[in-house]
Amino acid sequence: MTDWYPHVTVATVVARDGRFLLVEERDKTSGRFVFNQPAGHLEPGESLQQAALRETLEETGWMVSLEGVLGLALYTAPSNGATYYRTTFRARALAPQDGAELDPDILAVHWLEYEAILANSARMRSPLVIAAIEQYRSGLRYPLDLIAPP
Repeated sequence: MTDWYPHVTVATVVARDGRFLLVEERDKTSGRFVFNQPAGHLEPGESLQQAALRETLEETGWMVSLEGVLGLALYTAPSNGATYYRTTFRARALAPQDGAELDPDILAVHWLEYEAILANSARMRSPLVIAAIEQYRSGLRYPLDLIAPP
């Protein structure tokens, strides 16, 4: 029997002036350039909220304030068969951090309008990217205390 476990990840939907904060990165399996929300894996000793703040800063250089939880999702990536358990937060952009060094996997940081995101839908890292933006646009927001502190 093979051990199975989901990969715990976080993502953050950040909107400002009608645009959404996305990163452009190279998909490690396909090699394609794809768009994603600032997102990444939970690290030992972190809360989900801490991971979301850290990943957003590391991948975009932006400091944000979490406003709520957008949702929880399970996704099995067809490229590698891994299952991801993703907690997505909504956040408000505070300010870019001076001298921030971005994660080396990030090719570019973009503020994109909704229409541009839809026009590039084939370049999204997974279906969860647009689904999370749709949740944001619908006004969905669960309180942060939905997630019990560690």
